[in-house]
Amino acid sequence: MLDLHSSKDRFNPNALAFFTLFILGALIALAAELPYGGWIQIPLLSLVWWRFSLQNQGLRKHYLFSGMVFGLGYFVVGLWWLYISLHDVGGMNALLSCAAVFLLSAYVSLYFSVACFSLHCFKYSRFTGLFLAASWVVSEYLRGELFTGFPWMGLAESQVNGPFAAMAPYFGGLACTFLVVYVSWQIFQLKKYVAYTTSTLFLLGCIMVAANQWSFTKPIGEPVTVELIQGNFSQSLIFKPEGVLQQIHFYSSTMLQSNAELIVAPETAFSWPENNLPNGLLESLQSFANSTGSNLLFGVIGRDPKPQEFSNRALGLSPSENPYRYDKNHLVPFGEFIPPGFHWFVNAFSVPLSDFARGGNAQENFIIHRKNQDPVYAAVTICYEDVFGGELASRIRNNPKPTNLLINLTNLAWFGKSQAPTQQLRLSQLRSLETGLPALRATNTGITAVLGPDGKVLQVLPEFIQGTLSTRVQAYTGKTPYVMWGNLPILSISCLLLIWGLIRHRRF
Repeated sequence: MLDLHSSKDRFNPNALAFFTLFILGALIALAAELPYGGWIQIPLLSLVWWRFSLQNQGLRKHYLFSGMVFGLGYFVVGLWWLYISLHDVGGMNALLSCAAVFLLSAYVSLYFSVACFSLHCFKYSRFTGLFLAASWVVSEYLRGELFTGFPWMGLAESQVNGPFAAMAPYFGGLACTFLVVYVSWQIFQLKKYVAYTTSTLFLLGCIMVAANQWSFTKPIGEPVTVELIQGNFSQSLIFKPEGVLQQIHFYSSTMLQSNAELIVAPETAFSWPENNLPNGLLESLQSFANSTGSNLLFGVIGRDPKPQEFSNRALGLSPSENPYRYDKNHLVPFGEFIPPGFHWFVNAFSVPLSDFARGGNAQENFIIHRKNQDPVYAAVTICYEDVFGGELASRIRNNPKPTNLLINLTNLAWFGKSQAPTQQLRLSQLRSLETGLPALRATNTGITAVLGPDGKVLQVLPEFIQGTLSTRVQAYTGKTPYVMWGNLPILSISCLLLIWGLIRHRRF
């Protein structure tokens, strides 16, 4: 006979709760890829808080682990494409590649875990959502700073298609994150605090409408004619001699046939050390720039004679100017530099040049010279650097020259046909929103695009085709509050809220 009482005793209700949290994390990650993902994520996050509340005697004792499980669902789904770079491109063992993706997901989930644990540190009240949002902001900030930072797949970038995009020019992506978490909590608490929640949501809606009425940057000069080149070269070819020659031929011949004022090719378009490129190549490109007035910007492997170090470099050639060089400052751990003690891990790859030198954090803008017009100044970033909004804002704020345009050179062939390109596109959109500046994205396999100062995608080239995107881009001038202040305001507000929450907890 079946012993129902025995079966019930063996059933652990927390197991179902943890499984539900994992699924909700996965759904929130998937929602980011939908057209209105920033809206959809908010009610899904409310379900997370609802799931927490169902097991007051169970989950309340396991906030850290519950947050970890939720984060694992979110990041495993959001970062699975790293398996492609590790296994398909890097040649790492499949089991080891899966383990690496899981371990990275577990690490970044720790920050979600700490933010969720804050619910255990404060008395439940109508202000709990403020304390939770503040904890989330501080955790996300630390995720972007500690161990060189990895803020990829935050809640903020989905807000380019969400209700709180208007906050980005004022207080940056972390402010968007604050509002997402706070509003999701308020929706969860709607039944308990009807008047307070309703009035709060209405007030926030009014603030978003008002915030959209101001613009801190304005057009300057005539639009710049631009050509963005997408080579669509397989990552397996990029460091092979025959692949290097194919790329050099394609990109150089395409640039020499263009008549645009600005011609941009992607990261490592010339995947060979600059000082070892074919004889006469750079001279012919410089001669072309001098004779036509075009400005060329493309990726190379930098190598300086003293010291003998490689770098991930953007090389710019302008009419009658010395070559412009921008060396990538924020390098990818394991991909571009090897953390101490991890050389054994990189040795599992079959990819060379995995330990680049780091560029300075105060490099000059690229000057786009124009006939009979004032020059346009562009802030250049390379691939992963587009993730760090605070660093870009600091560069613009501290640069003695103005910044009128953002240019990102990227090669995402490492990640094949995955959602990685769309994830980085949203990050680029958020950077444009924060700075109020248009952006150009020149990529190897996609997504090559032109973004407006409001983060909207103006033009885009289909992924995985070889071609060019010819367009005209309006430069802008001015600085948003976020560029001027960075993350200081939202971090200060969050820290003050946490202090207030701890004081209330001790008093009551």
